[in-house]
Amino acid sequence: MSISQQLREDMVHGSWIRKMFEEGLRLKAIHGTDNVYDFTLGNPYVDPPPEFFAALEKVVHEERHGIHAYMQNSGFPEVRARVATDLAAELDVPFLPAHVVMTVGAAGALNVLLKSMLDPGDEVVLVAPFFPEYAFYIRNHSGTPVVSRADATFLPDLADLDRLIGPRTRAMILNSPCNPSGRVVTAEVLQGLGDLLRRKSAENGRTIYLLSDEPYRKLIFDGRTFPSPFHHYEHTILATSHSKDLSLAGERIGYLAIGPDCEDAGDIFAAATFCTRTLGYVNAPAIMQRVLLHLGPYQPNVPIYQRKRDRLFSALTAMGYDIVKPEGTFFMFPKSPLPDDTKWLEVLAAERVLVTPGTGFAYPGYFRISFAVDDAVIERSLPGFERALKSLR
Repeated sequence: MSISQQLREDMVHGSWIRKMFEEGLRLKAIHGTDNVYDFTLGNPYVDPPPEFFAALEKVVHEERHGIHAYMQNSGFPEVRARVATDLAAELDVPFLPAHVVMTVGAAGALNVLLKSMLDPGDEVVLVAPFFPEYAFYIRNHSGTPVVSRADATFLPDLADLDRLIGPRTRAMILNSPCNPSGRVVTAEVLQGLGDLLRRKSAENGRTIYLLSDEPYRKLIFDGRTFPSPFHHYEHTILATSHSKDLSLAGERIGYLAIGPDCEDAGDIFAAATFCTRTLGYVNAPAIMQRVLLHLGPYQPNVPIYQRKRDRLFSALTAMGYDIVKPEGTFFMFPKSPLPDDTKWLEVLAAERVLVTPGTGFAYPGYFRISFAVDDAVIERSLPGFERALKSLR
């Protein structure tokens, strides 16, 4: 066999988004692009803000010696200082440059952290529904994913986590706002989670780290504020990117930020810096780092996504779909009208409406809609959503 059995299995289980994308290409070739309503991919809908282009233009015209050369593996010192300052002001946490490592997106940050922390067989707890690549990242570094199912409102189930966290637990990954549900984990749940992780760390004689994946932190609706895990658990490490808030998904620029009170923060910083090199990332992209340095205050275009959410949510719930209203991101996660969510996808696909099954997010019986699409796609899809639901009655 030319590839590992584990990778072969991962490729099968991780192919739902790609499978539906390929189905979309097939249907568009038959019916035309305007007659297929594709809600599968999480690509940002809006372009980067004007502030980004102004900073980019400034950077590309700089002619300083060494501006495109290798730098410290943790990133340009001045960029890390800027990130630490901005993050400290935003989250009210006293970050310093020594807490920040610039990374190749949030995925790079998580892989660097897991490589830094895991010994073979160490466990990392995930809360389903979750971004499916988390499990692949964990196995990349000889860890074992342990899956806890969220409650009916898609918030972490503390009793289930209490049952699953054990002596081999090294970390937990938390995603808020959550892809695919759009839920924001409340301060009350975070406080309970912090208390649980402290107790479990003491019981097991090893610190459990909370890896907080936050690429949607600034995409929150209805004037809500973001409850930061740093205020509820000291052993928290942030992994994030500007793929969503600045619409820079293709530029792969992000960072990790280690909580100032995190146990062994210095060792984690040193290990993450080392792993940035040994995993082949070498450095976060130099131009994008310097864009962040020159970027002034900006606001992501939350109103556009909120308007799309409101239109789709109100229309689908009026038809009879059961949906927990998303509080952020550009996803919603309705309940499947059929127990087998993959069969429901076939019903929708017959109406040329393409979504992703909850099975792909370890939460069967639901399906994900990415509403980061043109308004016309939403409007033209609604009759298909309605016909599909009525066809079951």
